[in-house]
Amino acid sequence: MAQDEEVVVSPQDWVARQAREYEESDGARGGTLQGAPCLLLDYRGRRTGVWRRTVLIYGRDGDDVLLVASKGGADTHPLWYVNLESEPDVRVQVGAERFSARAETLSPEEKARVWPGLVDVFPPYADYQKKTDRDIPVVRLRRVTD
Repeated sequence: MAQDEEVVVSPQDWVARQAREYEESDGARGGTLQGAPCLLLDYRGRRTGVWRRTVLIYGRDGDDVLLVASKGGADTHPLWYVNLESEPDVRVQVGAERFSARAETLSPEEKARVWPGLVDVFPPYADYQKKTDRDIPVVRLRRVTD
């Protein structure tokens, strides 16, 4: 993403406030949600091509970042995930660190391996999966060099 490209922050007020606070403080503020660590995810809209930003809870698997497309246990995928399926190249901010990454949905076997650790990071994920028949995807963000 070119530095001069505008990023549209989530239309949800609380997400937009947290994203601004996070970015302005280099992750010193706004870095948790209900006690779980958060990051900023910039992704490209699949229809508009516009860069969008949201705040998401994350886990780790080695050097990779993991995201859970839970949408609180809703029966539909979150829009950020639907966009990643079409446009997997993203920008990430974890604390003060910013990097480019490529997103990929984990296989069922990989998800089974990392799921317990993600539930440790944010216990409501277990309840979210019980609320829906949808298999909640887990996304790996693997760093790429710009």
